[in-house]
Amino acid sequence: MNRRQVMFGLGGAAVAAGLPGAVFAAGKVAHGSKSVLIVVDVQNCFVPGGSLAVKEGDVIVPLINRIAKGFENVVLTQDWHTADHVSFASQHSGKKPFEAVKLPYGNQVLWPDHCVQGTEGASLVKDLSIPHAQLVVRKGFHKDVDSYSAFTEADGKTSTGLGGYLKQRGMKRVFVVGLATDFCVAWTAMDARKQGFETYVVEDACRGIDAQGSLAKAWSSMKTAGVKRIQSGDLA
Repeated sequence: MNRRQVMFGLGGAAVAAGLPGAVFAAGKVAHGSKSVLIVVDVQNCFVPGGSLAVKEGDVIVPLINRIAKGFENVVLTQDWHTADHVSFASQHSGKKPFEAVKLPYGNQVLWPDHCVQGTEGASLVKDLSIPHAQLVVRKGFHKDVDSYSAFTEADGKTSTGLGGYLKQRGMKRVFVVGLATDFCVAWTAMDARKQGFETYVVEDACRGIDAQGSLAKAWSSMKTAGVKRIQSGDLA
């Protein structure tokens, strides 16, 4: 079974994917001109008060700002859905948020309407301050397919182009922070491994939804994929 066919912790078991490797990094982790920080979906809809709020999603913003100052290369991502997006429960008669449906590309968790293009909810949190970020990747703008990963949409085929962009710029290491750990952060990190990047998730600079055990299952899948789990204090 392909990992794209099951959502973490909602309607299925975690799927092993990617490359082997230990989840914990030993000692300090250096980053330089060949490293990139990917800041995932720090948007108004995902912080307290938003339509799909992640608990303490706002708490990590100052830490992300501090971490980003140490990176020469930073990429931001934004969920950027159409108002009639297929992942919205409102588009499926009789369905409620967090239920799942079968779509052509696999199982899809249904969400409250969120991050609709051009709305305040889709905007980056105002306190996020990374003026030297070089690229904003918008994802989920195709109405018929969801997109959690910054690299590949949920059909497992449609590329955002981020992998090629990073490779052309000579990037070797990817560090991931943001929201939510068990969905867009995890999918981004595992796809970074599939693209051949050495990949780290900075755990204390992320927050998860943790629906029905999804957080633990996401960490297990990331470990299997060779993603390394570190804390902000581990950064050299």
